[in-house]
Amino acid sequence: MIDYKKELNTAQFAAVESTGGPHLVIAGAGSGKTRVLTYRVAYLVENGVKPEEILLLTFTRKAAEEMLRRASLLLDERCNHVSGGTFHSFANMVLRKYAQLVGISNSFTILDQSDAEDTVNLVRTQLGFHKTDKRFPRKSALLELISKSINKSDDIESILYDEYPHFMEWSDEVKKIRDEYKKYKHLKSMLDYDDLLVYLKNLLTTHEDVRLTLARKYKYIMVDEYQDTNKLQAYISCLLASEHKNIMVVGDDAQSIYSFRGANFKNIIDFPKIFPGAKIIALEENYRSTQPILDLTNAVIRQARDKFDKNLFTRKRGDKAPIFIDAEDEHAQSRFIADKILELREEGVELSEMAVLFRSGWHSNDLEVELSSRNIPFTKYGGQKFVEAAHIKDITAYLRIIYNLSDEVSWYRALLLMRGIGPKTAEAVIQQILTQKKGLGVEEKLLHKSQDLRQLLGLFAKVGSENIKPAELIEIFLGYYQPLLKDKYDDFPKRLNDLDSLMRIAARYRSLESFLSDMALDPPERSIVAAGSRDNDDSRLTLSTIHSAKGLEWNTVFMIYVAEGYMPSYLSLENEDEIEEERRLFYVAATRAKENLFLLKPHLDRPMRGMMNENRQVFTQVSRFLEEGKILDRFVDVHELGPLDALDDLDVEDILGRKPQARGGFFEEMREYFNDAP
Repeated sequence: MIDYKKELNTAQFAAVESTGGPHLVIAGAGSGKTRVLTYRVAYLVENGVKPEEILLLTFTRKAAEEMLRRASLLLDERCNHVSGGTFHSFANMVLRKYAQLVGISNSFTILDQSDAEDTVNLVRTQLGFHKTDKRFPRKSALLELISKSINKSDDIESILYDEYPHFMEWSDEVKKIRDEYKKYKHLKSMLDYDDLLVYLKNLLTTHEDVRLTLARKYKYIMVDEYQDTNKLQAYISCLLASEHKNIMVVGDDAQSIYSFRGANFKNIIDFPKIFPGAKIIALEENYRSTQPILDLTNAVIRQARDKFDKNLFTRKRGDKAPIFIDAEDEHAQSRFIADKILELREEGVELSEMAVLFRSGWHSNDLEVELSSRNIPFTKYGGQKFVEAAHIKDITAYLRIIYNLSDEVSWYRALLLMRGIGPKTAEAVIQQILTQKKGLGVEEKLLHKSQDLRQLLGLFAKVGSENIKPAELIEIFLGYYQPLLKDKYDDFPKRLNDLDSLMRIAARYRSLESFLSDMALDPPERSIVAAGSRDNDDSRLTLSTIHSAKGLEWNTVFMIYVAEGYMPSYLSLENEDEIEEERRLFYVAATRAKENLFLLKPHLDRPMRGMMNENRQVFTQVSRFLEEGKILDRFVDVHELGPLDALDDLDVEDILGRKPQARGGFFEEMREYFNDAP
């Protein structure tokens, strides 16, 4: 017999022993949500419920398996017979039996993401949309549009307007592809991930006998991370429980941050409306963070428009308040983080116990360069490493050619980006420039192949004769490159932010040689490998978007760009619902910290290139989430950080005019000792 009262706190025990009827468990960050679900499975089985009558729905198969494994260790192997899995795996199991009732074969094939994209592309080609005069969405963008329309229960026009406004003119064509894609799948007995949910919902709503059969089979239903469900998943959950109403959903309204995937915040907020009389249990004791960190996060989420009231508390000791760093610029922000990481490491905090969190992947661009220069190894989640991004490599290829006209690899990259130039023409151009030593004097018949080629060679001729700083060169080539960027990438507006970051980093260099050397010799990935090989017992710092950090925890967390336009994102500034989700993102990030929380805001002289809002002032303001309710004044220690001191360069001409200085002692002895060194 398990002593549940001894093993659980009061609120956790209340959730575990509440078995009959609808229950909503609001599980605050770090409050033991998984523990509650695990013990509740054991409690139900121990009290005579057959394992096969329990249905545990989670968002990953691993989560379900881990909960049932823990329940088996608590009680016995009976818990392994509980039906646990994802919504999609449950849908697949049910549809294999009842597929014919919704007009499909029970031997249907499931398309994974790649297969679905290829199928969409096949339909796109069959309809002739691969030969349009104007740019048309590629297969990945088309599948995302169709999928979001289904998961958000929204029309194609709305998704286009929000996600791909530059493709609005193609809304009718996208809808035709969606309809033909649906017909094609049905004809070929294929289902993608979204179809599994759609067909299951249709089965439950149109065939009462099937719904009742499933309700009799699964008498107790539990749903994990309910705040992340989309409308289809929430509807399916409620349909399954509509007879007996023995459903417990567990989640945290304050951590609903996946609307971009179709998650619907209203599902958890409206659960008590769908099931009147539902018992609401709040898990408020936090086992992760110190009270000063919780005081901050409680204050931030208290400002939310729609919420369930809760106040996180802890018995954990610790009195260090979160620290706000007002940095002079983004490089000062990066420098502070690197300094503090090294300091904490000397105090015994492992790199693996520290994380830097940010709203968008490109926010870490400057920091990655700084960490690399300090040989601080890191792993990045939720975004590609800065110097590995294709568009960064594209721009640096132009600079490498300026620096070295014989850089054949960079020539190939630059040429194959051009419209109208393929591998054969690229080879011919390189032959003339490098092999035949014609320089930039390419034959007219090749120039006719592409206006892009004529324009680029003109730029090379112009800038090659002048001494231009790296940042100015990037600015020049961006004018040429942006049309190519738009042709090559459907998400080009997001990539513009990376290019702006590159220009800001380049502004710290006076010479093209030093800039290219640093970018080539010590990129982040190389730094990780090198540092790891020299210091094998060391771990790595985590860089992560907030979305990728959910569910994780670290001793020390740095949140960067805590400024208007960054957190909250500039893309959300005109939408109140999106601002509320941004607030929840802030809350999720701050509640990842156990002991130390640093909030950093650099002064920015102008918005990033990809930002639509041109109001420069807004991007120098601290995030509203710290300003509301005077949170910054009440819960945070504020420090100002000045700019990096500039290094005075020695005048080479002046040095050349001086007489050699006489030196003696150890300096001369050392030079003599190494005189024969290679």
